[in-house]
Amino acid sequence: MHDRLDLDIVIPTLNAEETLDSVLGFLSAARDEGKIGGIIVCDGGSTDETVRIAKAWGAQLVRAKPGRGSQLAAGAAASGAAWLLFLHADTRLGDGWETEVSEFLILEKSQDCAAVFSFALDDRSASARILEWLVKWRCRLAALPYGDQGLLISRRLYSEVGGYRALPLMEDVEFVRRLGSSRLVFLNATAQTSAARYVRDGYVRRSTRNLFCLALYFMGVAPATIARIYR
Repeated sequence: MHDRLDLDIVIPTLNAEETLDSVLGFLSAARDEGKIGGIIVCDGGSTDETVRIAKAWGAQLVRAKPGRGSQLAAGAAASGAAWLLFLHADTRLGDGWETEVSEFLILEKSQDCAAVFSFALDDRSASARILEWLVKWRCRLAALPYGDQGLLISRRLYSEVGGYRALPLMEDVEFVRRLGSSRLVFLNATAQTSAARYVRDGYVRRSTRNLFCLALYFMGVAPATIARIYR
């Protein structure tokens, strides 16, 4: 990849100081090498060092109402790029991501599709490998990636689908359902997410809670109610 991509990376944050420094350091290297456009951090009211870290790495800072859906929408609105890559604040892209992104963008169908990365965790335990395997099959059978797998999409398609909605939870599931499985492309490069929450809460307990919340969503329970249960 030699030419700068007309691509902005959008990262929603809320008290993300533990992981943001590493993530922005990684992405800033790609930006400074001219491989991507800008980095937009859309903050929902952090009270830790998140804002300072974002400014220190030269990211564009956008203030937004708390809630990942609102923050993602605000970040997208602040970008003028033709392509958007949404990432979580505790997610780092794996080897080969730049090449895969570049190859996806030149596909004839890329303007009409969105791409997501393969789910991975920064934990060497067997529990982490099992969860990665389960997520792979969820994506293969249900075409249902979560936000921690990133989302690469053209601005045109993002606007056509209606963008992220101001939901307190399930904003990623709601968006990809509107997008539709026929417009999803799964990349081989990984999006490696921090396993800290799984280690803290327990893999089985946290995975069960996530699945329960997903079931509630498909049953029509309001995202605000699910958010209260989740938290």
